[in-house]
Amino acid sequence: MALISSITSREILDSRANPTIETSILLDSGVAVSSSVPSGAAIGKYEVIELRDNNKDRYMGLGVTKAVAYINKVIGPGLVGVDPSRQVEIDEWLAKVDGTDQMERFGGNTILSISQGLARAAAYSLQMSLYQYINSLYAQLGSQVSITRVPAPIFNVINGGKHGAGNLDFQEFHIIPASSKPYPASLQMGVELYHRVRKVLIDKNAIHSVGDEGGYAPNLYTNLDAFEIIMQAVRNTPYQFGEDVFIGLDVASDHFYKKDHYKIRDKQQAMRTDDFIAYLVDLNNQYHLLMLEDPLYGDDWNGWKKLTTQLGEDVIIVGDDLIATNLERLKKAHQEQACTGVLVKPNQAGTLTETLKVIQFAQKNNFKVTVSHRSGETVDDFIADLAVGVQCDYVKFGAPARGERVTKYNRLLSIAADLTHEETSSTSHS
Repeated sequence: MALISSITSREILDSRANPTIETSILLDSGVAVSSSVPSGAAIGKYEVIELRDNNKDRYMGLGVTKAVAYINKVIGPGLVGVDPSRQVEIDEWLAKVDGTDQMERFGGNTILSISQGLARAAAYSLQMSLYQYINSLYAQLGSQVSITRVPAPIFNVINGGKHGAGNLDFQEFHIIPASSKPYPASLQMGVELYHRVRKVLIDKNAIHSVGDEGGYAPNLYTNLDAFEIIMQAVRNTPYQFGEDVFIGLDVASDHFYKKDHYKIRDKQQAMRTDDFIAYLVDLNNQYHLLMLEDPLYGDDWNGWKKLTTQLGEDVIIVGDDLIATNLERLKKAHQEQACTGVLVKPNQAGTLTETLKVIQFAQKNNFKVTVSHRSGETVDDFIADLAVGVQCDYVKFGAPARGERVTKYNRLLSIAADLTHEETSSTSHS
């Protein structure tokens, strides 16, 4: 295996015009790769810490020159001459050198840019597809899975909460094609329905500009209006709701949870946990949700348990803020039976190895796993390969619009073509 010659970093912009990190790794064989990291708008308190400059005179304090300097002057030189395929060992070293529980010293953004770059460099050096290489890393951790499919996509077609225009409380309204469909057909369906949603909004004289994740950010009166827009869009196609396509929702309830109450525009009075659970149950009775993400405040463990008891057999109850790609919190969620699905975001964990450990525990304990983007993304398509390499259940990259989202969907198209070719070749040889 070729060895690391240099690791260098620079400050670039993400899709929300905020600074982030791009790190390049050069091997002595001439292989050169780069990796960049995203950033979230709704950052959970249990995910690793982003290192920002906090210099208010530059990029409103969001610069990452400190992180870049750590890579160029401290971490990078320490890895020169190292075999990049020693992923697990290097990731553990990076966490140990940082020495804090949430990577407060170097920053999870700093460390992840190196961790992802290592995997890409090793894959290129071995002349393997990145998803195949990640699959081999996963096997090293004890999870041998065969790559047979591309995970089902979740399309965020209407943006609210911190991702929208401010008039919808719920953060993401999803269209989810049936998981039995081949990925190219699912992507086609998502694109067609995305455009149908736009047409319905235009017909209703509603704003149809897009939010952070490419979904429309309309001026609707209530959260339920967004569901009705989606239902009308589906009715305007040959697709059958509940058979070809389903609805999902990211409530992101931490956004409107204040002083032990949930306050949304659909209800005049603020609701305590039991009342809000009853509201969500009624919502599901009306729209038959496939997936419900962050339905309750991230530390309301008893509420999560109650909701999962009531809806968990019919709806995938997904923990994002609840778990924050944190293995210990996932173990607690399993013990408490607080949810049935987990959202996985590598920049919440800080290293590829820690991300894989979270996915491994989730899969072994029958959680539905969704590999997810962040609202502030880059054109790096690493998470597409990650999702295929571990054979997760779903991917969530946003709407099928905006370059930083589309590049990931397009990467999955390429992988789907690879898998189809491999299957065809295997059949012909047999």
